[in-house]
Parts: sequence; structure tokens; C-alpha cells
Amino acid sequence: MKIAIILGTRPEIIKMSPIIRCCEKENIEYFIIHTGQHYSYEMDKVFFEELELKQPKYNLESGVTEYKKQLGIMIRGIQNVLMKEKPDVAFVQGDTSSVLAGALAANKLGIKVGHHEAGLRCHDLRMLEEANRIITDHISDFLFAPTKDALKNLEDEGIDKVIKYSGNTIVDAIFENVKVIEKKVDIINKLKLEKKKYFLITIHRAENVDKKERLEGIMKGIEKVIQKYKNYKMIFVIHPRTKNTIKKFSLRIPEKVQVINPMGFLEFLQLEKWARIILTDSGGIQEEACVLKIPCVTLRDNTERPETLIDGINVLAGVNPDKILEAVDNNMNKKNVRWMNPFGDGKATEKIISTIMEQH
Repeated sequence: MKIAIILGTRPEIIKMSPIIRCCEKENIEYFIIHTGQHYSYEMDKVFFEELELKQPKYNLESGVTEYKKQLGIMIRGIQNVLMKEKPDVAFVQGDTSSVLAGALAANKLGIKVGHHEAGLRCHDLRMLEEANRIITDHISDFLFAPTKDALKNLEDEGIDKVIKYSGNTIVDAIFENVKVIEKKVDIINKLKLEKKKYFLITIHRAENVDKKERLEGIMKGIEKVIQKYKNYKMIFVIHPRTKNTIKKFSLRIPEKVQVINPMGFLEFLQLEKWARIILTDSGGIQEEACVLKIPCVTLRDNTERPETLIDGINVLAGVNPDKILEAVDNNMNKKNVRWMNPFGDGKATEKIISTIMEQH
């Protein structure tokens, strides 16, 4: 069997890494198509290096361009590669433009599509990611649901394909690396931080960073948190997109926030592990916080990871400054939290690969 692994963003590289390692261990023929959706060293190559993955065989270098053009570049490029390589399965992960392009290109050529993180729904079609994941699910042949809720969504939508509750490979990736990060990186000392005495912040979703009023609301919310929690440092790992829109909208990052550029997975994992609270709009980081047992405040109005909201492990705050502070207060004051990990036992990769092999 021959597998095409299609990826394009930081989270996809991380979550595909256990799949890539498994293919090598089991001597399964595979190749990687990188769409180039994320292309800077900090958002791309550093992950291949530190996770010790082979560089992609193909890089489409789709770069920064408007959505329709980028999607078209990706689809044409992926189709050309698939026609040349003739894989049995094209495997995608998540809900990005790269995922949709990969699924559409393979489907058009009659190549079977495998989708990891199938069934996630926030039930808000105004979000581009929601449309991406729904379309991808309905044209995929192998659907791997990371949670029981995602599995139910697929069943409710009447999808009649090979559906498997697998868990999420992010758990596999965390389990593979969390025990060794202290030996490999030391971002805590590098940034002169004290464990559990800082808040970690990330913002990148288009729904937030492309709308001035929402991004401004988040900045004001962070300012309120700073004023109340003066004994904690604020570490803001800034996405290039966010950095550009803050400048474009002439917004101000609160003075006491320590802004740092994107970093590799291992350094960021260490930052997550020792944070007191994480404030984010990332779906993947909601998962990582849950697995690492770190309280999370999600700067969105909804989430496709509803399992994280159980027992207040994660709190939806939206972008209202007062609501952001209230959510932080709630998480700071919680005691005897019943931590749950709904994303699997770290064996998602085995279940995914074995299912594809059995059906081949």
C-alpha cells in the first residue's frame, strides 16, 4: 500500500508525526505533500527538524494569497502529484484549506481519502473551518473520529463510510515527547519564567484577528487580566497573521505582555506544561491543555471540542473584556477539578493505520 500524507500547517505536522513514524516502522510506503500554507521556518521547518521527520517530497509553496486562489493552487498542485505517484490512500488531518484541497483533489481522481479528526463540529457555518471539515467528511472514505461526540456527529449526518473512533494523534504526539522535553529544551529558563507563575496566550483564528472589534476586545480583556493578576507574567506567542493585523488596525498590545515569536513544538509544549492558565482561540491547544491538565480559557464564542468544557476544564469566554476576566477568575478559583482526557489513550495511530490496512 502507498499513502499520500497531505499537510500544510503547524498542527498538521505535529499530529501527522506519529502517522509518519508508524509508516516507517511498519515499512509502509508513503510520501508527504506540503501545500506551503505555513511556510516560515518558525511555523514549518523547525517542526520537521525537532520531531526528526523527513522533509516533504513535494512542496507546493502556495504561500500567502487570497483564499480562492490559494485553494486553487493547492488543488491543482496536489492533483498533479497524485496523478504521478498513484497512491492508494490520501490522508488529511483537521480542517484547514490544505485539508479541503487534499480531499477534493484525491476525490476527483478516484483516490480514497482518509480524514483524521472527522466529525468535529462547532455548528457555526460562518467559520471557514466548519465548512472545510463538513465537506471533507462527506467525501472521505475512511473517517477517524477523535472523540465520542465527533463519532455521534458523523452518525447523525448519515455518513455511510468506514467510520472509526480512534482518539486523537495529538495524545500520541504529547505522550511521545512530554517525558523528554526537559532534556531537549529549556524555554522556561531562557525566558526567565517561574513555573506556574505565567499565563500563556495565543491568537490566530481569522474570526478574531481579521475583525478589529474582536481583536481589540481580546487586547482589552488581557489588559484587565494583567491589572488583576499582577504577580503573573503574560507570555504571548504571536502568530505572523496576528502580528500583521494588530499593526494594520493600529491596536496596542498591553505593555506588560511579553511577546515572543512562534517556536518549535517541544519548546511550546514545555511552555504549556508549566503555564498556570492558557488563553487561546486554537482548537488544537484546547486539546493539548486538556491532556496536560492545564486550565484553558477559549477566546471564541463556540468550540468544536465541547468535551473540554466538561467540569470547566475549558471555559468559553468570547471576546468581551469582562467575560475574559470572569473566565480567568473562574479557572483560577477552581478546586478539586475532575480532569478528563476525552481524546484517547495515545494509541490513535495504531487504530488508524490498522483500519486502513484492513480495508486495503
